[in-house]
Amino acid sequence: MEVWNNFFVATASAAAALTGLIFVGVSISLTKILSIPRLPDRALLSLILLLMILVVSLLFLVPKQPYNLLGMEITVIGLIVWFAVSKIDSDILKSTKRKYKNHYILNLCLNQIAVIPYFIGGVAILTINGSGVYWIVPAVLFSFLKAVLDAWVLLVEIHR
Repeated sequence: MEVWNNFFVATASAAAALTGLIFVGVSISLTKILSIPRLPDRALLSLILLLMILVVSLLFLVPKQPYNLLGMEITVIGLIVWFAVSKIDSDILKSTKRKYKNHYILNLCLNQIAVIPYFIGGVAILTINGSGVYWIVPAVLFSFLKAVLDAWVLLVEIHR
C-alpha cells in the first residue's frame, strides 16, 4: 500500500485546504447562505464529502495497517456517510419546489456517485485486498468535483 502514499498525502492535503476555504467562504457569506432555503444543507454536504476524503486518506496512511481492518473502516465509514448524505439529499429534495426538482435530482445523483464507491472500495479491500483501492480513486475524484461545484454555488452563485 506504500505505493499509494503520495496519492493519499496529496488528497488529504487538498481536502483539508478546501475544507478550510469552504469554512471561510461560508463564514463570509453566512447571512446570505442562511437566508436561502436548503443552501446550508448543501454547504454541509460539501463539507461531508471533503471530510470523507480527508478521513479515508488518513486511514490509508496508517503504517502497517492490515487490509481487513482498513477494509472494515472504509466500509463502515462509507455506509455512515452514504446514509447521512442520502438523508440530507432526501430532505432537500422534499422541500425543493417542483420546478427545481429535476435540477436537484442531478445534484443528488452526483452525491451518490461520489459516495457509493467508498463503500464498494471498502468491501473490495476486504475481499480482494489491495485491489480495492482502485475504487477509492473515483470516489475521491467525484467527491472533489461535487464539493468544488457546491463551493462555487456557495461562494459565487449566491451573489448573482
